[in-house]
Amino acid sequence: MLSHRWKRLLPLHLMLLPALSLLLIYGYGPITGIVIAFQKFMPAKGMFGSPFVGLDNFKYVWNLPDTKQVLMNTVVIAFFKIVLNLLVPIVLALLLNEIRLKLFKRTVQTIIYLPYFLSWVLLGGILIDILSPSQGIVNDIIRALGFKPVFFLGDPGWFRFTVVFTDLWKEAGFNTIVFLAAVTNANPSLYEAAVIDGANRWKQTLSITLPSMLPVIILLATLSLGNVLNAGFDQIFNLYSPQVYSSGDILDTFIYRIGLIDTQYGVATAVGLFKSVISCVFISVSYMLAYRLAGYRIF
Repeated sequence: MLSHRWKRLLPLHLMLLPALSLLLIYGYGPITGIVIAFQKFMPAKGMFGSPFVGLDNFKYVWNLPDTKQVLMNTVVIAFFKIVLNLLVPIVLALLLNEIRLKLFKRTVQTIIYLPYFLSWVLLGGILIDILSPSQGIVNDIIRALGFKPVFFLGDPGWFRFTVVFTDLWKEAGFNTIVFLAAVTNANPSLYEAAVIDGANRWKQTLSITLPSMLPVIILLATLSLGNVLNAGFDQIFNLYSPQVYSSGDILDTFIYRIGLIDTQYGVATAVGLFKSVISCVFISVSYMLAYRLAGYRIF
C-alpha cells in the first residue's frame, strides 16, 4: 500500500526538485556569507583569508552617529505604512461593498488597483516630476490656492509623509481586493434578518460586515508585524536624496551606502544580520499570534 502511494506521488516530488535546487543555491547558499559580519573583510583575501574581529563590526555600527536615527526612521515609516495599509483598505472595501452599480464598482476597483503593478523605478520618476516644487502639477495647484510650494521630496519634514502616502496610494488597491473577498464570507441570511429587524446599512456594516472581515483583518495585522524593520528599500532608494537622510534614511538604504558605496562589506553585513535576526523574531511572534487569533498556520 505504502509502495503504491510512493510510486503515485514520485512524479510530484520530482517536479519539486528544480525549485528546491534553486532555493538551496540562491536562498540558503548566500547565508554562508554572513561570516564576513565577524571579519575585517578584504575582497582580495576572501572569506577564508580575512581576519576575524569578533563583534567589532557590530560595535562600530552601534557607535556611528547615524545608526539610532536610521533605526528610528525605519520603525516610524514602517509603522505608519502598516497601520494605514490596514485601515484605509478596510474603509475602501466597506465603501465599495455598498456600491450597487457593478460597472462603476469594477471601474473604481481597477483604478485603485492599477498602481500596484507599477514598479518604484517607474513611479519614482513620475513622482519626482509631479511633486517638483518648480514645475510639478501638485505644487501648481498649491500655488493656485494661494499657498507656498512644498518640496515634498527635499524637505525632511515632508519626506516621511510623502513616502507613507505614496506607498498607501500604490498598495491600497491590492489590500482592498483582499478585504472585499473577506466581505463575501458574510451570510446573506444575516442581512435579510437585519432588514426585517429594521437595521439600516450603517448598523448592518457594524454588526455583520465588519465581524465577517475580522479574521482576515486579524490575520493581516499580525502577519504585518514581521515588516516592522522593512520600510521599503525600492521606494526610499528611488525617492530620497542626501538632504532628507535625517528623516528618510532606513536600514536597507544605510546597508546599501555602507556596503556598496563605502565598500565596508563586513560592517554592512553586520547591519543586515542584525536586521534579519530582529525580523525573524518579529515574524515568529506574528506567526504565533496569527495562529492563536485567526487559526492561521502554514503546515
